[in-house]
Amino acid sequence: MANGSEYVWTQAGISLQSSHTEHLAKGAQDHNSEEHDEEKQDQHHGIHQNDEARTMDPAPSTQQVAPDGGWGWVVLMANILVLALTVNFPACLSIFFKDLQKEFNTSNSETYWVPSIMTAMRHAGGPLCSVLVERYGCRVTIMIGGAFSGLGMVVSSLVYDVTDLYITAGFVTGLGFCFTFQPTVTMIGYYFVRRRAFANAMSSVGSAIGMTILPLLGDYLLNQLGWRGSFLVLGGMLLNCSVCGAVMRPVGQTLGKQKGSGQSHHSNHSPTQLEAAGTQRRMRINLSIIVDFLRRHLAFDLFCNNLRYRMFCIGATWNMLGFTVPLMYLVPYATSQGMPPSKAAALLSILGIVSIFARPLAGVVFSLNWFQKRCIFLYVCTGSLIINGLSNCICCLSASFPVLLIYILTSGLSISIVGCLVFTVLMEIVEMSRFPAALGLITIMQSVMVLLGPPLAGLLLDKTGQYTYIFYACAACVSSSGLFIMGSFYWLNRRDEAAKVPLGVPCDGLASRPGCVPSPSGPTPCVTG
Repeated sequence: MANGSEYVWTQAGISLQSSHTEHLAKGAQDHNSEEHDEEKQDQHHGIHQNDEARTMDPAPSTQQVAPDGGWGWVVLMANILVLALTVNFPACLSIFFKDLQKEFNTSNSETYWVPSIMTAMRHAGGPLCSVLVERYGCRVTIMIGGAFSGLGMVVSSLVYDVTDLYITAGFVTGLGFCFTFQPTVTMIGYYFVRRRAFANAMSSVGSAIGMTILPLLGDYLLNQLGWRGSFLVLGGMLLNCSVCGAVMRPVGQTLGKQKGSGQSHHSNHSPTQLEAAGTQRRMRINLSIIVDFLRRHLAFDLFCNNLRYRMFCIGATWNMLGFTVPLMYLVPYATSQGMPPSKAAALLSILGIVSIFARPLAGVVFSLNWFQKRCIFLYVCTGSLIINGLSNCICCLSASFPVLLIYILTSGLSISIVGCLVFTVLMEIVEMSRFPAALGLITIMQSVMVLLGPPLAGLLLDKTGQYTYIFYACAACVSSSGLFIMGSFYWLNRRDEAAKVPLGVPCDGLASRPGCVPSPSGPTPCVTG
């Protein structure tokens, strides 16, 4: 729901977004059943899947006991550092936009494609990151991502065309952010179980620390070294993500035997026998492999069959069209009205400070029994989303520091609340066994809006010459998405309440409806009365 945008849907739900890979270690029983189904399919078709297809199976078949401490604290510190460097990095690039426009003689819309591509790659690369983690593990994937993101920024300091910047800073660095962010957060799930809530709350503070430090650091580097020297230094800093990945060793001595790696899972059919099986049969087998991959990583079946999930996907995707924009345009807007660049950059830092304190506090408050028993997380989350959208109108009143400070405080508090609840809501909508796939589909859908949002806002600015139209458009987009999700679920809840579901009937993963008690283990029975 990584640039200033991701602030919530990626950054806030930090621990859960990594669920693209986190549940690989926990879903041993579900994966075993999947394997049996695959073997039955193979027997029906008279042929087994090849070794390459089997490598797509989740890696661990045995679970390791999480230490809930020990080396886990080192992993947590590395997690915080990675999130500080990556989550809000695209939003902080807005400090360099004026210099980039002068250097490349580009319009606002052309310049804003850089952070848009960077953030879109962070979202869209999720399934690819999940595959890499299954094959090579979190540790190696994080180190690869750190190298990608750092080298992308280093090469960006040498380019002389904005198109090259799209590739280096946008595509390469953005893909590196994806490879570092998701596996890093996943490691928290491996190392903490009993203290997972605390660990997740602390890790989410990393993104707030980045929002506090990166704008001030970027402004200082720009004044001292120019934008090219700044990109070079920032690229060197991002290489530290690889160092953080090196300390994230797997839990225990082994990660268990690889499923599907034994000879018993494969047939010894020769190429001649495979050819004899017939083209139609091979096509069916290849199709089953593709369908299994899409089901595991992209929950198209959930989107078609689960109405609540479909409404949530639509609302969350529409939200990202406007959610990514305001923080990226805040500094240019303030400086265009005569505010010193250093003072404008301080606004983003204040937003980070607000989040540092608000996020852990919100996590503690929403963990109270009063909230847990009432199952009102969705309404609190969407209400905060509506407030966040409407807060963009504050910027239209004036570009003075006091007015923009009020906007930052309001936006920061609402973002913190949404960030604490958005993925908890998603966990109540779908079964835990399908959560990684459900999250993967949402991030893919959101990546399209994240890619289009800032350039469309830049085009609006080029046509009108007024920043206020951008903030009004973002207010309408974000608040309407919150109203859509809230209204849809209210109608569905009323419908289910009228149906009077009897006691003990499974909720099919729809624990957010009245009478359902959410459970971290999956779908929950309905409890009435």
